[in-house]
Amino acid sequence: MDTKNLADLYALPELDWANIQKTLDTNFPQAPDTGGPNRHTYWLTTINPDGSPHMTAVGALWLDGAFWFTTGARTRKGRNLARDPRCAISVAAHEFDLTVNGTATQVTDPATVAEIAARYAEDWPVTVDDTGQALTAAYSAPSAGPPPWHVYRITASTAMALGTVEPGGATRWRF
Repeated sequence: MDTKNLADLYALPELDWANIQKTLDTNFPQAPDTGGPNRHTYWLTTINPDGSPHMTAVGALWLDGAFWFTTGARTRKGRNLARDPRCAISVAAHEFDLTVNGTATQVTDPATVAEIAARYAEDWPVTVDDTGQALTAAYSAPSAGPPPWHVYRITASTAMALGTVEPGGATRWRF
């Protein structure tokens, strides 16, 4: 991993990726009144066919050093990822604001899909569908489209964090 302190100009310290991961490992909740100014929201950006960005909120998880999310194949983000897997995901935590750039891969391994379903089921009554390769539930966020919802894993290429508490800082990592 290549690390670059983006705040040298201000003599601020480099942020530590291990501390960022430690916070992400807590999988802080996304419900109202649970963080940030009101809550933690993950924002996913994909690329539209004309090259413009498409940004939308998603229910994401951090697991095994990667971000995971779900969406239906007919949603704009699902169609965009099928055509071009490049994406970015961001979140504001108490200690930092984070953006991760990378590629999203649809995951169909039944054991992995079941593991992701179990993690989501802690806050959302989701199960694995009959194919074993996607998720289903009585409801989801309107932006997810109708079930089945496919599971995606983001493989990071770069990440950038801005420290939001003293002493601050800004750091970029290339993986």
